[in-house]
Amino acid sequence: MSAPRRRRFRFALPGAVVRADEAVARRINHRRTEPGVDAFWRLLSGAADHGKLWFAAAAVLVALGNPRAALRGVVSLGLASLVANVVGKTLVGGQRPALTSIPVARRLDRSPTSPSFPSGHTASAAAFAVGVALESPSAGAALAPLAAGVAYSRLHTGAHWFSDVAGGAAIGAAAAVLLKAATSLLRSARRSAAPAPTAETVELPVLPRGAGTFIVVNPGSGAGLGRPDPRPLLAKRFPDARVHELQDGDDIAALVQEQLASAEPPRVLGIAGGDGTVSAMAHEARLAGLPLLVLPGGTFNHFAKAAALESIETALDAFEAGAGRRVDVAELRFPAGGDAVTRTVLNTASVGLYPAFVAERERHEGRWGKPVAAVIAAIRVVRSTNPVEVEIDGRDRSIWSVFVGVDRYYPVSVAPIERRRLDDGLLDVRILWAGRRPKARGAVALAFGGRTDAFVARLPLLQGPPVIDAFTDDRLSVRARDIDPGYAHDGEASADTPGEGLELRILPAALEVYSPRTP
Repeated sequence: MSAPRRRRFRFALPGAVVRADEAVARRINHRRTEPGVDAFWRLLSGAADHGKLWFAAAAVLVALGNPRAALRGVVSLGLASLVANVVGKTLVGGQRPALTSIPVARRLDRSPTSPSFPSGHTASAAAFAVGVALESPSAGAALAPLAAGVAYSRLHTGAHWFSDVAGGAAIGAAAAVLLKAATSLLRSARRSAAPAPTAETVELPVLPRGAGTFIVVNPGSGAGLGRPDPRPLLAKRFPDARVHELQDGDDIAALVQEQLASAEPPRVLGIAGGDGTVSAMAHEARLAGLPLLVLPGGTFNHFAKAAALESIETALDAFEAGAGRRVDVAELRFPAGGDAVTRTVLNTASVGLYPAFVAERERHEGRWGKPVAAVIAAIRVVRSTNPVEVEIDGRDRSIWSVFVGVDRYYPVSVAPIERRRLDDGLLDVRILWAGRRPKARGAVALAFGGRTDAFVARLPLLQGPPVIDAFTDDRLSVRARDIDPGYAHDGEASADTPGEGLELRILPAALEVYSPRTP
């Protein structure tokens, strides 16, 4: 068995690298190993041919409920393979170790004929493992030994020199990291390109040290999400503010009324919590004619984000500066026990299966992403639900759901995602009709919106009038004709039963909210 010699590179390698390659090769080739060990490394090296091993690992990740990590790993692998095999081998190349220097029991059944530098197998292995780790550290840690094993197998079988493997590992890891960075930059660019919803700016009270402010903190909002506790920040920046931690059995309306009846009634009401809690305090602020300070602390914080309040610090900065906006809200009214019950709606209200659809979609978003989650949710909800017979503005209808947004929402679908202004002065209504239309049409419209439904309506067995009706108005009434469908608003399913029906009307510029002057 001849000594391994490194030669014929398109670019001359430093002498130290060549000597290290030859030393590593001699050390591995002179080590005595059992036939079973040699067979294992040959098998592992062959399993990684053309990325087969990593595609199988991606399938396992998907089956275990981690498709995002699988996708990032596969895309990283593709990028690294392109750079290593097309760019690296063309620019650097070089001869592989001579077969005469490799023990016969270790040789691959089919010797590689492509240039030596870098190792494509190692680049793919490192890219997949690092890509997965960037999405799921625990999964990446589990794959790291397998990736290292593939890298060593290329040395053990004499397919590569040590510098080939090291170069391949560097290319693979860099490809995964750069892909992650590029994805983050694109995401940030999309966010900055989409302006935050706007409304008329106003000057609101500036209360030094927070004197004259009553703030309720809901410690249960966003439980388990690692949201920062606003109380230390409030104590530091606004020590004179009255802060109340919401307890079981507390009623926000009663708490506010108690403060308003005190010797020193508040000039500003504040709330730390999610959309449901914020909506309850917004109702009291509207009735009392007081500005509202919103400290985002829930799971999604839709209203806070719409008001450009991305963090508690942003909200407190706006409060300190007295910067605010006048925003639209909707008043929801229904009879209960002989009295008229009213609620203030900040974001959306809905009747029918829409609340169930949103809850199901959000349950799957973390695993599958929003588009796939919407398909899963639409199929499951429509399949397990019957249409609701209702009266909408005096006309009998058979529907799956009614969505009502405060101001215009986009895109035009049953479950729109965003709004661009907070002062349109309109209710945005989306009705998902049922009638004699196939359930498949309802599921498609629910998941993808009206444009897709218009295409599907031309297909055999699915033909018929549009499933989605979208329009704007300043008020809307909905009454159930058989089973009371219940309703939800601002992310919370209501325990109230509308009974005879509910009415919604827009209240333009009815609420003043602290918000940055420049979103």
